[in-house]
Amino acid sequence: MIDYILVGLGLGGISIAQEFRKRKKTFLVYEDNSQQASTVAGGIINPVNLKRFTLAWEVKNHLNYAIPFYEEIQKELDFSFLKKIEVYRRFSSIEEQNNWFLASDKTELQNLLDPNLVKEINPHIKADYCFGKINNTAILQTNDLIFQYKKMLSNLDLFLTEKFDHSKLKIDSNFVQYNGIKAKSIVFCEGFGMKSNPFFNNLPLIGNKGEYIIIQAPNLKLDVVVKSSVFIIPLGNDTYKIGATYRHGDYTSSPTTEIREILEKQVKELLSCDFEIIDQEAAIRPATIDRKPLLGRHPSHKNLYICNGFGSRGISMAPSLAKDLLDFMEEKKPLDPEINIERFSSDLV
Repeated sequence: MIDYILVGLGLGGISIAQEFRKRKKTFLVYEDNSQQASTVAGGIINPVNLKRFTLAWEVKNHLNYAIPFYEEIQKELDFSFLKKIEVYRRFSSIEEQNNWFLASDKTELQNLLDPNLVKEINPHIKADYCFGKINNTAILQTNDLIFQYKKMLSNLDLFLTEKFDHSKLKIDSNFVQYNGIKAKSIVFCEGFGMKSNPFFNNLPLIGNKGEYIIIQAPNLKLDVVVKSSVFIIPLGNDTYKIGATYRHGDYTSSPTTEIREILEKQVKELLSCDFEIIDQEAAIRPATIDRKPLLGRHPSHKNLYICNGFGSRGISMAPSLAKDLLDFMEEKKPLDPEINIERFSSDLV
């Protein structure tokens, strides 16, 4: 008997798997690559909500754990996927600039929002107003992280690329069993795929679709991230990721022509140089109705756990909350009521 079966290996699954490894737990991962939210993510590590100029929920605590967590994996895998990068907010009005100044005076934001505005950061980015610089920012190349982590687990015979069939899971009071594998417990990190999980699909995971386009712009020569109506994220080799959109009701993972045209229009309004769209990506973010993650234990099956609902903040939140879940599972430490699925106990059977 192993300690855990883990279903899903996006950012949440990697965070759980790494906690297993730190605690010398035996486990096996199932992943069918059906959910791409972590892979498609822009990867920006930024503590500030750049629309309202406020701090994201508990973001300082999350990042204090997340940055060393990713650095530790980098060292272990001997592969670099985390780097510092400057992020600038492009203002569209005097009012936005004034709101920036007001926010930068707040104690919790003083070290994050630079009060010294910049008039120009690139000659090919149109700007009637200034730019504000956010401090303590970085970028996580999520696709590289996930690929390298899967490779490592595969080499250790801890990873299976196959769809998990929930109907084949046998649940006993002291263990679970799946395809001949017996484990003390199972943890589901399925992203929006949770909607097909019969044990947790009544939880209020609403999801929203995000799409990016990838452009090639040889004359742009931008080496910082710019946030305007969209993010411009440099990928190297004169390519840039543009997005992302937020759309409810469309739960297909296929890119759409409508969004491509919207993003193309936004880029034309932002850039004065030529560009070519070379790719488009889409995925469903696992968002929740109260914008808080879903962590905890099933009320009827005490060896079934869930780690989900990070929305667009998985990079910052997943590592520390995975630790919290392991502390709960292994050491009986209580979970924060704000993230515990017990807050939706009436939705679970």
